[in-house]
Amino acid sequence: MPYRIGKYTLGLEMPPTVVSYASVGSKKEGEGPLKDDFDYIEMDSYFGEDTWEKAESRIQREAINRALEKGELDPSDIDYVFAGDLLNQCTSSSYGLRELGIPLFGLYGACSTMAESLSLASIFIDSRAAERCAAVTSSHFCSAERQFRFPLEYAGQRTPTSQWTVTGGGAVIIGSRKKAPYVRAVTTGTVEDYGIKDVNNMGAAMAPAASATIQRFFKDTGMKPDQFDMIVTGDLGYVGSGILLELLEKQGLDIHRQHKDCGLMIFDRESQPEVQAGGSGCGCSGSVLCGHILPKIQQGKLKEVLFIATGALMSTTSVQQGGTIPGIAHLVYLSSEAESGKLPKQEQEIHCSCGGRKGKG
Repeated sequence: MPYRIGKYTLGLEMPPTVVSYASVGSKKEGEGPLKDDFDYIEMDSYFGEDTWEKAESRIQREAINRALEKGELDPSDIDYVFAGDLLNQCTSSSYGLRELGIPLFGLYGACSTMAESLSLASIFIDSRAAERCAAVTSSHFCSAERQFRFPLEYAGQRTPTSQWTVTGGGAVIIGSRKKAPYVRAVTTGTVEDYGIKDVNNMGAAMAPAASATIQRFFKDTGMKPDQFDMIVTGDLGYVGSGILLELLEKQGLDIHRQHKDCGLMIFDRESQPEVQAGGSGCGCSGSVLCGHILPKIQQGKLKEVLFIATGALMSTTSVQQGGTIPGIAHLVYLSSEAESGKLPKQEQEIHCSCGGRKGKG
């Protein structure tokens, strides 16, 4: 059963297993540094559909179907799917997954959705509410630009702080099989708002949230940055990553050696200068996690990893009304070992109020 560690973190008593995973990308992602890590690259940005929004739904279907195939599973083997995207009312998820017949929890955490969905899926497995769950997310450059900024036909000038929304996605199947990678703990983020209003500077808007969540994980668990091989943020890009490191340094946390950012890993800013400050979007951290990070944990090349997906929680309405951009970041502790002995002992079981197991503390 999940148990509370400090105020913000849940330890997972019987750490769930990442059973299988799959990563999907498009042409630009296939030209980047991680091109060989994707399970599937589609050179047509429409993915064979007639709109970009339908293409994004296709990304989710491709990701989850390939994850199911790799895990030798059918949709009927999955108890719940936790999925989200950037579009209004999570249409990419609901339209993309409707044919599978799996009970769906639709999520909106903006670009933090991969960590949010993975957190909830893992909690369901550890609490015995399900045997297998799927965590899925996606994004598409063209659909995101049309919704949040300008239609592509407008040909607006991109600022140096702007980031390129990844056309891609990822799917993770979580279960209780005893095999790495394991999900050891999750830290749920709070909404942080430092007054950033520039929709082309999301890295600055999200960095404070990443800083807050990372600080809380280390405070709750008593662990140190040097215990981890990698501390990877979702899509802070060049600007946000610099701000994050500075904010943590002021709090006495130095993660320079361990820190990587999915937005900086997926594109090459020198050979792909149009991406400006790096990648972004739900599909950024989703595809990098499923294509690059999880395989390395499974292979034993990475032992201990903190995955912190970050999201800018603005909407077209809030931006047009001159509102600030709140940020959020959710953390997932991934490990090659089920019992590394590094987490504090159980403090309090999480239980329902309907006659379930009593808490103890």
